[in-house]
Amino acid sequence: MDSTETFDVVVVGGGPSGATAAHELARQGHSVLLLDRAGRIKPCGGAIPPRLIKDFAIPDSLLVARARCARMIAPSRRHVDIPIENGFVGMVNRDAFDEWLRERAAAAGAVRRTGSFVKLERDEQGTSVVHYLVRDKHTRGEGVPASVKARSVIGADGARSEVARQAVPGAEKTKYVFAYHEIVRAPAAQTPGYDAARCDVFYQGTLSPDFYGWVFPHGDTMSIGTGSADKGFSLKAAVSRLRATAGLDGTETLRREGAPIPMKPLPRWDNGRDVVLAGDAAGVVAPASGEGIYYAMVGGQLAAESVHELLQTGNVGALKLARKRFMKTHGTVFWVLGIMQSFWYRTDKRRERFVKICEDRDVQQLTFESYMNKELARKKPMAHVRIFFKDMAHLLGLARV
Repeated sequence: MDSTETFDVVVVGGGPSGATAAHELARQGHSVLLLDRAGRIKPCGGAIPPRLIKDFAIPDSLLVARARCARMIAPSRRHVDIPIENGFVGMVNRDAFDEWLRERAAAAGAVRRTGSFVKLERDEQGTSVVHYLVRDKHTRGEGVPASVKARSVIGADGARSEVARQAVPGAEKTKYVFAYHEIVRAPAAQTPGYDAARCDVFYQGTLSPDFYGWVFPHGDTMSIGTGSADKGFSLKAAVSRLRATAGLDGTETLRREGAPIPMKPLPRWDNGRDVVLAGDAAGVVAPASGEGIYYAMVGGQLAAESVHELLQTGNVGALKLARKRFMKTHGTVFWVLGIMQSFWYRTDKRRERFVKICEDRDVQQLTFESYMNKELARKKPMAHVRIFFKDMAHLLGLARV
């Protein structure tokens, strides 16, 4: 008799996307296994908007800082301070934030296991069998082989997802930006140029030829990082330059982290049978900003909805709804941000003009309204018209820099 455990859902990956999916499905009464690798912390600025805090009931205790201003810094070192009016952007430490999400999933009934996904197979009845290696304080070497059966699988195992590679056609064609950051001890509050409530964003070719560098506050620590799709560009050297530029080269380094970040949503998120992707595995990182936490959690929620419908009805077409619903709500934002990044981040001359545009109050208000609420602001049509003509002036070189 086959004694292999069977779960309604196996969620591979315990980041914000996987943990959210596991929580949603467990609280609906499904048997859920949440499989996650130990000791994984993704390089991330850690910014979460008010919409995320509200929609996913994030407690204040997880916020290590509240950013109330963003400073945009041009290649010439000229900067524009953009206040976040009537609100703030929350900052979280990913190790504590992700673990809290996993614990919430477990409290809802999900089974947690530490292990590394190996492969997907099928038994004689066609049911998915998830093979993984168990790694905990009692195991040594590569780990102990184990397997479970799954009526459905959610691949939330990050960029370069192994679940996606094995199960979803076309996933191997994804392109990536590589991100790297260093977590450093925050300087004393009275240090010149340092503001524990301000996020600094550097648009400078020496720090990234196609993205940006950042210095984000995290309470007692700071995240200093950059990213690029140019494999020949040294991210570590760029972060070293950024630390010197920001006056933080003498601060204590606590850890260093790097990882690939997907550049755009995959054209397909499911295998048409029992597997669906979520989070970085599905490619849902916003262009231009690199924001991923909110979109990962929304993706996990939508994947859970699709799997729930699959389990309730047996309709495999339900799996396609995750991508369809995500793109209907956020596809236009991703398209606009992609165009913005491909144009404005290309040269230092354009970066200079981009920062200049950020001085405009209409741009500031509409940008933050869209960011805070996670949808394109439509309340001020005349402001959009004014921005259009101002952008055209910069594009044509008619505006003063």
